[in-house]
Amino acid sequence: MPGSDKPALKLKRLQDLDVKGKRVLVRVDYNVPMKGGRVVDNRRIRETVPTIKHLVEAGARVTLVSHLGRPKGKPEEKYSMKPVAPELSKVLGLPVAFCGECVGSKAEAASKALKSGEILVLENLRFHAGEEGNDADFAKQLSRHGEVFVQDAFGALHRAHASTAGIPKNLPGGIGFLVQKELEFLDRVVGNPERPFLAILGGAKVSDKIGVLLKLLERVDSLIIGGGMAYTFLHAQGVSIGKSLLEKDNVKDAQAIVEKAYAKNIQCLLPADHVAVKEIKADAERFVTQAMAIAPDMIGVDIGPHTIEIFTEEIAKAKTIFWNGPMGIFEMEPFSKGTIEVAKALAKATRKGATTIVGGGDSLAAVDLAKVDAQLSHCSTGGGASLELLEGKVLPGLAALAC
Repeated sequence: MPGSDKPALKLKRLQDLDVKGKRVLVRVDYNVPMKGGRVVDNRRIRETVPTIKHLVEAGARVTLVSHLGRPKGKPEEKYSMKPVAPELSKVLGLPVAFCGECVGSKAEAASKALKSGEILVLENLRFHAGEEGNDADFAKQLSRHGEVFVQDAFGALHRAHASTAGIPKNLPGGIGFLVQKELEFLDRVVGNPERPFLAILGGAKVSDKIGVLLKLLERVDSLIIGGGMAYTFLHAQGVSIGKSLLEKDNVKDAQAIVEKAYAKNIQCLLPADHVAVKEIKADAERFVTQAMAIAPDMIGVDIGPHTIEIFTEEIAKAKTIFWNGPMGIFEMEPFSKGTIEVAKALAKATRKGATTIVGGGDSLAAVDLAKVDAQLSHCSTGGGASLELLEGKVLPGLAALAC
């Protein structure tokens, strides 16, 4: 497996499965942004098109299951999968039916009534506590929708849920084209990356990324750390960070990572200046610090212009780049420049021949904001899953499918 020192898992691929004319249950990740009862970003839906078209062309009878949001084991209308069916139909250019249940007699009747080449979307898996609880009976009920199982929900593979780890105990199956593509690109990062290999990590929390940082230090030539997590690293170096985000419990971890990078002669770049405010509001007065230090009454919200220049130069040198996590509070337009400039620098590096891989929902939103998503080598649909793979963990959803 990518990122693991253990022997690779043997996995059947969609093209290895006999799906002709069969009832095929497909786990997809349609946990898409919604607003006013409609899908506002269909990237995850678009990414499953090759798998679905392959099945339709083989005359399979296709039933799709997914989660959406966090409904806590009971139905909530705002998390219904119903708006997904017409969006998928629009993307595919084919009719797509919807059933307001995912298990039970109504749902089973709907999936069994499908004819060759027809597609059905079932209701949100997380409307049932058995999904996140990996309940064996719930997995059996879901398994009644197919004779073959296809796992194409890369973003859910790191969760041991009924639809990822449970269904393969009941049905033969393999990985769809999206999961295959994700694993191929991540293998490029950790298997034999073209060098120099640069990793860029941002976002709010150091605690979420300690494991992957330590693993990446065994592989990278240089490391960029930005976003909220950078302030814990700066604090660990004795730099004043004012009222910026600080994870006190992870200061020693941050120090250990910097020391390990130094010992291995790996360049570890932290922000050299910052955009700072006295309170986090879009209309707050912005200040650019003159150096790494932030005044006691100020909060860092983005990397500064000098840091953008330094990070951009480092990106231009790299031949393989993995990016996870924004450089600041990019959701607020006044604090988005650093993240957007990093995204643009990755696009420029791609045009010059570098392999660029972006993972994580916030990072994907950033490349969309910068309008460069189509210019990058690969935009991963699963931030959590990609980080765990890079950390060397075995993902439950893949382990369940191992031959």
